[in-house]
Amino acid sequence: QVQLVESGGGSVQAGGSLRLSCAASGFTVNTYSLAWFRQVPAQEREGVAAIDSVGRLTYADSVKGRFTIFKDNSNNTLSLQMNSLKPEDTAMYYCAARSSRLFGPLYLYLMEKYFSYWGLGTQVTVSS
Repeated sequence: QVQLVESGGGSVQAGGSLRLSCAASGFTVNTYSLAWFRQVPAQEREGVAAIDSVGRLTYADSVKGRFTIFKDNSNNTLSLQMNSLKPEDTAMYYCAARSSRLFGPLYLYLMEKYFSYWGLGTQVTVSS
């Protein structure tokens, strides 16, 4: 049974950093395509960053140069290093997984409809 459990959220001042982790069970992260999404109330879920099963990366324009997504195969986790945080980064962050690779442009990995498995989320709050 695939399970995803996020951790690492919290409150931080603008300009600060956080690292989110997503502990995976029921599969090995190096064989799946994984992504981070975020959502604020009354808005659609937004793709933030993704890494597919062959290691290709993609990021939303809003986080390029500030966020880094990576897999830790030894601990079977997905992480998101977030630097230079801004108040607009405030959201609930979700980890998502799919078992197969998408054959198409990388931006498809930032679309929630392509992911089958989801965690319950971790809250990130950035104050100005």
